[in-house]
This record gives sequence, C-alpha cells and structure tokens, in this order.
Amino acid sequence: MILVVVLLPLMFSFYTSFTNYRLIRPDTLWDWIGLRNYQRLLADWDFWVAFGRTILFLTVALNLELLFGLGLALLVNKITWGQRTLRTIMMFPMMFSPILVGFQFKYVFNDTIGLVNNALQSLGLTEFAIPFLVDRWLAFFSISFAEIWMSTSIFAILILAGLFAMPKDPIEAARVDGCSNWQVFRHITLPFLMPFIFIAMTIRSLDVARAYDVVDVMTGGGPAQRTELLWTLIARTAYDDARMGRANAMAYASILLSIFFTWYFFRKLMDARKHLGAF
Repeated sequence: MILVVVLLPLMFSFYTSFTNYRLIRPDTLWDWIGLRNYQRLLADWDFWVAFGRTILFLTVALNLELLFGLGLALLVNKITWGQRTLRTIMMFPMMFSPILVGFQFKYVFNDTIGLVNNALQSLGLTEFAIPFLVDRWLAFFSISFAEIWMSTSIFAILILAGLFAMPKDPIEAARVDGCSNWQVFRHITLPFLMPFIFIAMTIRSLDVARAYDVVDVMTGGGPAQRTELLWTLIARTAYDDARMGRANAMAYASILLSIFFTWYFFRKLMDARKHLGAF
C-alpha cells in the first residue's frame, strides 16, 4: 500500500520534473529536457517572489502563533474551575477544514458585506469600506490572521501539556529564594517548555510552508499575484497553465524550504533537551 500510494506517485512526479509534460498534451510525458525546468527556476522572478513571501508568511505566522499560544496556555493553566471545558473550546479552531476557514474569513473581511467593514462603519470609525482582500498588505494581513486563528491552538495545547508535566519543586524553591514571577518564568518555566515549543514549531513549519487552502479561497493569490505563495503558484502553473513538468520542478525545489525548517527546529529541540538534561 505504501508503495502504491506514496512511492510510485513520488517517483512519477520526480520524473516529470525533468520533462516538458503538459496536461493537455499527454505525448509530452516522454519529452525529456533534463535540468531545463530547474534552470528556468533560477531566472523565474515570480517563483523567487513567491518563495520569499512564503518565508515571510511562515515567519509571521509561527512567531505570532507561538506568542498567542504561550499566553493562552499560561492563562488556561492558571484557571482552577472549568479548565477541561476551556481546553475543549480551545481546540475548536483546529477542527475546522482550512477551506471552511478560508470561506469564513473571506466573508469576514469582504469589502461590501464583510463583518469587519460593517462594524467599523457602524461605529463611525471609517466612512469607506477598507479593501482587506484587495490591498497588497491588508490581504497579506487577512490570510495571516486566518492562519493564526486556525492554528494557534496547536501551540497552546502542546505548551499546556508541557506545563502539566512540569515539576513543581524547582518553582517552589525559586519562590522561597525570593525570585519574582518573571524570573521564575524566564529561568525555569520557559527552558522547560522549549522542547514542546520546538515540537510545535516543527509541525507548524511543515504546514505553513505548504499553505494553500486558505490562501486560494480567500485571495486566489491575488490581487495581481501579491499574495501568491509557493503552493498557490505551483497549483496555478500545474492546472491553470497545464505545465505539470515545470510545476513539479517548483514543488521539489520548494521541499528544500520544509527540509531546512525541519532540520533547524529539530536541532533546536535536541539542544533544548540537552539543556534540560544538564540540570
């Protein structure tokens, strides 16, 4: 089953990345062009812009999800009554399909019937509708907001698991020695949580690096490809332009981004575990 479902399609897509395969011309599947698709990527400005925008999107999403997830986990950990219910509620956003989330926030940020624009105009904060899904940076903010809303709970759940597993003796000893709340958090709580944080970073970096559903539904990579990420560009090249060979070359080049972030966070995870073992 693994051979049929995973390995064979992987080998086929890798082969086509060295061909001039076009979906509308099946005979081009045997048109071997070697490394030409990969060489074209080096001079493809649209690809490198999408590559850089994906890194920016990944950086913004991961850091904000970490901050919000950490704050949410710390707050829930302080609650003594109804904590189980709050943990369940906290998991709701990650249960929604990314396509459903995309449609939800496409409606929220719509410039004519959107909830945000209607609320701002009703409160008298603005006279005109704000083009959240049309303006370059506002559209980037909108898709980032949707991604963060959907996935912050992953960080919160993993960090909360770390808080539950944390031994109480070091914290009590630090308080007896006169340490402030910030000192306890900075030197005891946060180092203990770092392995859990880097596990969440590894998981989410793989997801965000291949973000597609939310972006495609909300903006379609527009306006004028200003929110185009790697996988929306790959999908457009493969299915709209029917250049499957070139799209597969883009996909294999983009895998390097996922490999880098996985390697980086895994190395940080190992360092964090060694740091805990030193104590």
